[in-house]
Parts: sequence; C-alpha cells; structure tokens
Amino acid sequence: MPSLSGKVQTVLGPVQPSQLGRTLTHEHLTMTFTCCYCPPPLGQEALSDEPISMKNLFWLKQNPYSHKENLQLNEEIEAIKEELLHYKAVGGGAIVENTTTGIGRDVKKLKWLAEETGVHIIAGAGFYVDNTHSSETRDMSVEQLTEILVNEVQQGADGTSTKCGVIGEIGCSWPLTESERRVLQATAHAQAQLGCPVIIHPGRNGDAPFQIIRILQESGADISKTVMSHLDRTIFDENKLLEFAELGCILEYDLFGTELLNYYFNPAVDMPSDNERIKKLQILVDQGCDDRIVIAHDIHTKNRLVKYGGHGYSHILTNIIPKMLIRGISQEAVDKILVENPKRWLTFK
Repeated sequence: MPSLSGKVQTVLGPVQPSQLGRTLTHEHLTMTFTCCYCPPPLGQEALSDEPISMKNLFWLKQNPYSHKENLQLNEEIEAIKEELLHYKAVGGGAIVENTTTGIGRDVKKLKWLAEETGVHIIAGAGFYVDNTHSSETRDMSVEQLTEILVNEVQQGADGTSTKCGVIGEIGCSWPLTESERRVLQATAHAQAQLGCPVIIHPGRNGDAPFQIIRILQESGADISKTVMSHLDRTIFDENKLLEFAELGCILEYDLFGTELLNYYFNPAVDMPSDNERIKKLQILVDQGCDDRIVIAHDIHTKNRLVKYGGHGYSHILTNIIPKMLIRGISQEAVDKILVENPKRWLTFK
C-alpha cells in the first residue's frame, strides 16, 4: 500500500510516525469482556451483582472477572475521555486499542475519543480467542479470513470507513485451536500484503509464544513487526525469556497496574508486581533488547479506571517511568521503550 508506506494509520487517518510521541501499545478504551466471566468464590456469589462501591473495591481488584458490571468497560466512555485528556496532559501521545471482533470493538467511539482528546488512537483488526469466534468465522478458510483483515485495514471496520492500523490483538488459547491457527495464518498473509504491524495475545502457557512465532514464520509473517503481548504472565524463567527474545519479535510487558493474589485464568501463575515487571525490563535492557521492548497496562475492566479507584491510563507515565529510572534503566532506554520502538513497529513498510 504505497499510500500508507512510512506512515501510521490512526482512526482519524494516516499520520507521520514522528507525531505519535509516548505510546501505550496495548490498551482497551471500549470493550465488553463478558465472554470471560468467572463465577465468584464459593459463598461470595452475591458480590457478583453488587454495584461498584468503596466497600468492595479490594474484592473487585482480586476478583475482577467475577463482577458482571466490571466487565462492561464500554459503559465508561465519558470517564475514559477524561482519562485520555489527563494522559495527554502528562505527556502521552498515542494509544494502540487492541479490541478486536468478539469483544465489542467500536471504532465509532474510538474515532470520537480521538477527536475529543487529541490522542492518536490506532484501532486493531482481527479476531479474539476461539470462544468468541462465530460459527461463520470458524467455517472460514485462511483466504477468507485474510480478506477480512485486509479490508479492515484498507476499507474500514464494522461497516464504517474508519480503518484499523494494526492487526490484533489476535487471540490465541492454550492449546491453540484450529480456528485460531487459521486466523494466525491469515494474519501472516495479510501482514505480508500490507506491511502492517501485528500484535498477538498468547495462550497462558510458557510454550505458547514459541508456538505462535513458529506458525507465523511458516506463514510468511514479518516477526520484527510482530508484538508478543502479556509476557509478564506467560514466561517467568529468565533463560526461557532470553531464548524467546532471540526469535526477534517485539517483547511486550503490558499488565502494569495489575497485581492479583490469584489469577483465575491460570491458577499456576503468580501475577508479578510492578516492581517485578521493572526487574524483568531491566534484565532485557541489560541483555541488549531495549530496541524491542514495549509496555502498557491492558486496561479492560472498570476497576482499573481512576473513576473506580484504579491506576488509570497514566500510571506508566506518572509512576512506572520514575521507578524505572531509580532502578538504573537509562532515560535513553525509556525513550526507546515508549517512543522509538512503538513508532517503528506501527509504521507501515
């Protein structure tokens, strides 16, 4: 696509990469996550339907997927607008919005938010995990799926003329399903045609990112323009992390602000703290990977908004960056992680 070569495609149209500034590469601004509702612990069922209030905020933080209202981020458009205005005021420039088909993508609202706040918003094309795939999606060939992805970037998404600027987050489970495998293959084919960025949601197993990269490579993807999300809940062993880093994709730590005692989706995982995330970033920087790291919060539930006592979209800028500098990560590395790496990734070839 000559018209997009060297540019970034936002919901308001193409922009020069230099216009982005500090960029969060994995957020949600409007989505529904009811597909992942989890029954609350035994004896706590009534809390699932209670209104969000001060008295249940801590419970909500520990059980974010067991409260029905909490999963309706799409209801908070005004609160999110205020947060984006604050994000811009403290130095934020752009956000990659990773909501795809299956979890309530709404590009009309994304366009409105971009117009109201001046934040560059890049929308995601594609499909979430298998349990959100429609029967029609599961019946599609790789070629049909590829056509949908290409059209969402070239023509517009959800029956609008608002175009996506990244493919993803492409949802993968563990073990990977056949429908998800076809979507991955289609993602690689579409990326080869468009020269666009790709972002992946891996299954919750340390081997999942390796498997996904192999499938993408075999299908012709550009791994250097592919982000592997959620590494902070997926690969914990340092040697395995460094082995994965050698594969050449972009490494994303995107759960800043999430600190859970019990991780419902994989009880074997002890969710790291923000301090532990920073230590992993420091290891990767020290190993020369600072030109392939990006970070974000992956906000997708109401309790993480400032309105409900959460950290909000400015947490990284106001709290995490100062701590990174205290721990010895250089300003140069911070600028790569927040500005240069996202800019390079999001620019069409």
